[in-house]
Amino acid sequence: METAPFQNLAVHPNQLPALEQLDWQPLSPRYSRLNFWLNSATSLLLILLTLTFWLQPFWQPSEPNQHILLAFAGLLIAGSLWVTLYCYLAFPRKRFALREHDLSFRSGLWFEKSVTQPILRIQHIELKRGPIERRAGLATMQVFSAGGALHTFEIPGLPLAEAKKIRQFILQHKSSRQHD
Repeated sequence: METAPFQNLAVHPNQLPALEQLDWQPLSPRYSRLNFWLNSATSLLLILLTLTFWLQPFWQPSEPNQHILLAFAGLLIAGSLWVTLYCYLAFPRKRFALREHDLSFRSGLWFEKSVTQPILRIQHIELKRGPIERRAGLATMQVFSAGGALHTFEIPGLPLAEAKKIRQFILQHKSSRQHD
């Protein structure tokens, strides 16, 4: 039996497909609204708890402690509002792309991150659904690569039916490629 000679040809960067040319798919708009309302509710709860505690008649901190606690409460509230704004602005930048041989996920507002996982290197895929995601009909797809204990990346905010289709496609495609 004659084997083909080993080849390791050079690939010029101009010959590679551009990552921007991927058919990036948006996450569910329900995920964006859900995320925004959950973050807003958390911010409001922090504000209400701070005000409730602050306005209690038994609360008589000494002058220096009062300023420290007020500053801490202000930072906590500002941080919570900042997270809400960041999530609102960063959501449209989260996208995924599925191709015949790989799955990609892109996220980030100021620092963009793109992760691509070859389908043949995917060990397994888990669909995670908390009570709020179940109620909204959404799922988070966690992709685990071969040889890794933690997930390589996760794609949040997928409609459940779409997440199941993607998972099934990857598992079937991976299985058929391994038998070739």
